[in-house]
Amino acid sequence: MKILSWFFVVLGILGLISIRMLEDQIFYDPFLPYFHEANKHAVFPNFEWAKLIFSYSFRFLLNLFFSGMVVYFVFKNKAWTVQAIILMGIVFAITLPIYLYCIHTKFEIGYLFSFYMRRFVIQPLILLVIIPLFYYRKKTMTDRL
Repeated sequence: MKILSWFFVVLGILGLISIRMLEDQIFYDPFLPYFHEANKHAVFPNFEWAKLIFSYSFRFLLNLFFSGMVVYFVFKNKAWTVQAIILMGIVFAITLPIYLYCIHTKFEIGYLFSFYMRRFVIQPLILLVIIPLFYYRKKTMTDRL
């Protein structure tokens, strides 16, 4: 990879790290202190549905932008980048309603289940699967040639 590509990969990773580090200042998330306590008997916070959904969606879009940047500059393949973005969008479209249902039921479905659903909604965990998957794909494609 050329130096400029590495620069953009590092910039994308720093963007993802920044989102995580500044989450309590940038996003509306009353469940942040709730889950930081790591106590399933903590008091369920009051919140506004519209603000919460907007905040999670905005965070997803920022994570998607930086994740897409990382995928593109690692593989330099627009089709793979689009596939990665679609896959991340599908995961978000599946996990957000599940997590919102968990909130609606005040985590009756399970504290840990709700905790991990939240992780899939707010963190770009799918990127940790996509990068090795695409490396494997690239290797098998070059082995065939």
